[in-house]
Amino acid sequence: MEISSFDDLLQAARAQPEPQRLLFVFAGVELPDDATPAQRERFQAGQGGALVPRMCVDKRPDELASFAALVQESGQFGQDWGMVFAAALSGSVNRAPTSEDAEEPLQRMVEAIKRGEHGAYIPFDAQGQAVQIG
Repeated sequence: MEISSFDDLLQAARAQPEPQRLLFVFAGVELPDDATPAQRERFQAGQGGALVPRMCVDKRPDELASFAALVQESGQFGQDWGMVFAAALSGSVNRAPTSEDAEEPLQRMVEAIKRGEHGAYIPFDAQGQAVQIG
């Protein structure tokens, strides 16, 4: 299944034979302090910048009704973000992964995004549409 929206992700996660836990890292886009004038110009035009993880959370698919519900929950933390990266953690034989099971993979995800290594994750824009980076 091709995932082009957050709703597609929820549908795919719910359809898996093993229980899933979804991992989310919310990232802002910032201009590095040492940016060149050309980079600053591109950033002002809405291009470029560095992805900076701001917050993360894990959820079972049945804990999320929609992308709007995730956005509403993220608003409680007072952090601006422009993109959310998603991944799934599979359970085993009718045992869903717990939040404790998700802690280490979620932290690895945060660190990977800091390094610019986000190819293993699905990025969504603030409207819940999957986006291509790069």
